[in-house]
Amino acid sequence: MPVDDSGMTDAALLERLARGEPEALGAVFDRHASAVTRYAWALASDRRDVEELVQDTFLTAWRRGASIPQESLLPWLLVTCRNHALNLQRLRAKHRADELRDDLLSTSGIGVEGGGDDARDQLRWVMAEIEKLPAVDRRVCELCLIEGRSYAEAAEQLGLTVGAVKQRVLRSRTRLRKVVTDDEN
Repeated sequence: MPVDDSGMTDAALLERLARGEPEALGAVFDRHASAVTRYAWALASDRRDVEELVQDTFLTAWRRGASIPQESLLPWLLVTCRNHALNLQRLRAKHRADELRDDLLSTSGIGVEGGGDDARDQLRWVMAEIEKLPAVDRRVCELCLIEGRSYAEAAEQLGLTVGAVKQRVLRSRTRLRKVVTDDEN
């Protein structure tokens, strides 16, 4: 079991942590922060995300000190760090906007020059259908589907909730899908 310069084991630190001693958290941090930080870098590539993961991991240790198994402090910290990383990924995925495919953009005249006339016609047709949407729905589609903004960014810019933006995107897609189906028939 790891022992620091003071001769204190992880088990002794956990007992102090369970009693709510702030110095115990400092000692746990000093002992394991470098390992948790290295692991966080394996899970996230952004410095801010890594800092957030490390901070959340030790905050969770502080809150749950009494329930951490005494024989596995570092493994518990690493699993907790991984769980926070997974939660962060889920949160980001939940608020990520759906974007137009890159190959469609590159052949549309919006992106890289070139591409087929069929793709350009499809994009023009989609843009024309988006123009027919009510003003707020049209702006939501422009922000989320064309500009690639997240639902949260669009919600903030338009003064809506994230749920309202998602609902408007879903409703617009359903309408566009119906128009495509009717057009094909």
